[in-house]
Amino acid sequence: MSESSTVPTVPAPVPPDAPGAWYAPDVHRQEAVHPGVVVTVRGDRESFRYEVREPSLSTEGRRALETVREYFDGASVERPLTREGARERMARGFDPKYERAVGRLTSVSPATRRRVDYHALSRVRCLGALTPHALDDRIEVAEERDGEVVVHTDDFAPARTGVEDTEHLTRFASERLARYTVPFLDFDVPVVRYREHVLGADPFTTKYAVREPDLLPGDRELVAECKERIWETRVEGVVDREDRADFVRERAEALLSRRLTADDTRAWLDALSYRVRDALAEYDLAVPPVGGRYAPDRLDDLVYYVLRDYVGYGQLTVPIRDGRLEDVEANRVGERVKVVPRGASGRVPTNLAFEDETAFVNVVTQLAAADGVEVNASTPSAKVNLSPEGVDETIRCAVALPTISAEGPHISIRKQSPDPLTPVDLVRGGSLPTELVALLWVLYEHHGVVLFAGPTGVGKTTLMNAHTPFIPYDERPVSIDEGSREVRLPHETGVSLTTRDHESDYKRVTMADLMTETNYLNPDVEVIAEINTPASFATFGEVLSTGHGVLGTTHAEDVEKLVNRVVEQGLPTHLLDEIDLVVFPRRSGGDRYVGEAVELVESGGECVEREDVTVRYDTVCERTIDGGFAFAHDAEGTETDPLPGRVRAFERIADRTDRAVEAVEAEFDRKHRYVQYLVEEGVDDADDLFAFLSDLRTNETATVERVAADRRASRVGDGGERMEPAEFD
Repeated sequence: MSESSTVPTVPAPVPPDAPGAWYAPDVHRQEAVHPGVVVTVRGDRESFRYEVREPSLSTEGRRALETVREYFDGASVERPLTREGARERMARGFDPKYERAVGRLTSVSPATRRRVDYHALSRVRCLGALTPHALDDRIEVAEERDGEVVVHTDDFAPARTGVEDTEHLTRFASERLARYTVPFLDFDVPVVRYREHVLGADPFTTKYAVREPDLLPGDRELVAECKERIWETRVEGVVDREDRADFVRERAEALLSRRLTADDTRAWLDALSYRVRDALAEYDLAVPPVGGRYAPDRLDDLVYYVLRDYVGYGQLTVPIRDGRLEDVEANRVGERVKVVPRGASGRVPTNLAFEDETAFVNVVTQLAAADGVEVNASTPSAKVNLSPEGVDETIRCAVALPTISAEGPHISIRKQSPDPLTPVDLVRGGSLPTELVALLWVLYEHHGVVLFAGPTGVGKTTLMNAHTPFIPYDERPVSIDEGSREVRLPHETGVSLTTRDHESDYKRVTMADLMTETNYLNPDVEVIAEINTPASFATFGEVLSTGHGVLGTTHAEDVEKLVNRVVEQGLPTHLLDEIDLVVFPRRSGGDRYVGEAVELVESGGECVEREDVTVRYDTVCERTIDGGFAFAHDAEGTETDPLPGRVRAFERIADRTDRAVEAVEAEFDRKHRYVQYLVEEGVDDADDLFAFLSDLRTNETATVERVAADRRASRVGDGGERMEPAEFD
């Protein structure tokens, strides 16, 4: 060979997806997405293949894995709902009770055990064959084509995987929206809201899941046996409602711990034959203590289900206690329970359902009994209010037995937010303008008559409650009827009266009784939430004649429907002239806002005619097409404020307080500036707002000077302009 001849050389090794990788020309990507899991994307210009290499198993390892999978076939295992959940579960590994169970079922070397653990976790607790694909955060979309899973990565799409098992495809393609925990006694139960990205699978794409503890094989039988034993336990005396949880927990732990200990003893003896070799190899010649053989978290999980059914409300325990939900609905046996998250535009299905009518009826009976109502064949339905331990919000329930429900019992639950909204929250959320807040302030303070009307769920009570701090602190507001439970009065002088037909078998408390009682209480403002029954309309009419301030809510979408309801309920239409303002909140999608606010007037304005009844009204405030608000406080009208005319309520308040209309308008303007200040400063706590308003009434000058001083200090500290006290004059 001559010196000029060329000796062939082999290039140095490079990653397979590098351009110079001569030994893997069709590999576009190769990387580890989890310890022991490598993904490879191959292909040409026409198609791509997505391949996965998982930890290999020996014959012994495969036998051990099959043993584990057969054992868990009877377990109640909640698989991850989203790809994020799958990654977190694979990173966390087995929980102690699963770790202990797998350890008893297998007897292999540590290296083989690690490989078995990966496959067992992937197949039993995760997404099966799609688990390695869920671990790859570069996969964006998945779909099913011709019976095969096809993925779209951020660089290569579509890529065939060769995976024909599409059982968990919806979970693999789901996106987590929110995750939090809901407290129940000493438990923090995880909750997940997520959205599926799969077409043609379920008409509901957004879902709500309660992640209750998983159950091992035989656990359901243990829970059922424990509940039966507790039910048959003899009790001396009466167990108080507050002590019920401790009573059930104590007995459940005692019964279940004995059963688990006995089961562990038998399991240990059965497994001793194949454990001997492993025990000798580890020089562990002593038999472990029987009392410590079961995992503590397994006992906690079993006790949770006993407490959930005996102290809580079965499958509805967590949704009822979830403050982020507004509605909870169980419509029939075998159907998913639906919920409405706060701020959402529609119902969301859950992973909860009543599969047995007896259990469903038990929950209906329990909900009714919690408010002192007994439902039976003669009284198959009821409207009740709940106050579960540890829950601050007001919960209203409508329950019914199969007697009047075609496909089994049904439950409908409406929950108020535990934190009352304030006018600042509503203004910042675009629900109403500051001018309307100031007008409501004037009316609340001067004993006006304000009605909030609209369909269920539009926020009538929320609006009414948000402005109750405007009632002077030294006056007495009195709420009447069942809806009074939803009224929030921050006043020490406030009183709530309610009709409770079930409280006495020999005397029924009526609205007339409450009216008589109210007269003795010398009220300044009377609140009648839910003016919907003939008795409540009659009470409303009587209150209008007393001269007291009146606040109320009713079901009427607009002025015409309000007039129809008044006529149908027999309320004299001339009493409508006593109403100062009617506010019509509306709901569009997940947004709630004031659609319009009107004054019922004697002459002028628009009119509604029904037979021989004519009612006239002026629009004071209305929402514009662009999402803003127009308010009628300019006699001429402008382009930005297209509602001309003076607010008639100012004239009524002037007559009521023996002042000039101009003085009332000046008061309104001053209050409007205060409202703007509250919005700017973010005074969105109901107690803080009530304290500020109380200070204003105590000494307005001192309060203004303090506010001005605080704002000047804040502006100077921030390097901004100084604010002069005149801005609050």
